Amino acid sequence: MAFKVVVSSKADSYQMEVDDAKALNGLVIGDEFDGGIVGLDGYTLKITGGSDKNGFTMKKDVPGTRRIKSLLTGGTGYHPKKAKKVKGVRKKISVDGVKRRKTVRGNTIADDIVQINTVVVNQGAKPIAEILGAGEEEEEE
Repeated sequence: MAFKVVVSSKADSYQMEVDDAKALNGLVIGDEFDGGIVGLDGYTLKITGGSDKNGFTMKKDVPGTRRIKSLLTGGTGYHPKKAKKVKGVRKKISVDGVKRRKTVRGNTIADDIVQINTVVVNQGAKPIAEILGAGEEEEEE
């Protein structure tokens, strides 16, 4: 199963596909790993989240690889919006106390995960753009 690994470094983000990432299975949100696994030699990456094959987001406080329906008030997986109309009358309603049952994925990487979000902790000798060749595509056009 191929993973899409999104690497964020300050203001820039890079997305890459990793075909064989069995070394990432079992890691938890917040764990750090060697960037050589995904082709970024000399870098250390920290897992900040991800999503599974059906689009459900990983939540840090749900242990394991399971999917659960949880009652959420906000944060990862649910962002409540203010109501525009209530019984035909336009009112401002605070989002405090608005809850909704949403499906979220556990915090451990397994075979069902297709996207892993990471952030750079320690940089390597070369910039990420140079390693991935991101600047070459723009110059050719």
